Amino acid sequence: MAACDTCGNDYYNAFTVTKAGETHTFDSLECAAQVLAPTCGHCGCRILGHGVEPDRGRIFCCEHCAEAA
Repeated sequence: MAACDTCGNDYYNAFTVTKAGETHTFDSLECAAQVLAPTCGHCGCRILGHGVEPDRGRIFCCEHCAEAA
């Protein structure tokens, strides 16, 4: 079994994700999102989709947040 990097749960169905050369172990998609998903540059929520990128380097959860920033 492997322990989740986010919550520490030791789970037989844990999975690994490699991003930018770093490998992480998770027990759920929720825990993976807490580590891997970007946050909105305006409201700070996790972005679990494409998001809005008006320019490189800044990402927002929606058009409203992009305009507000």
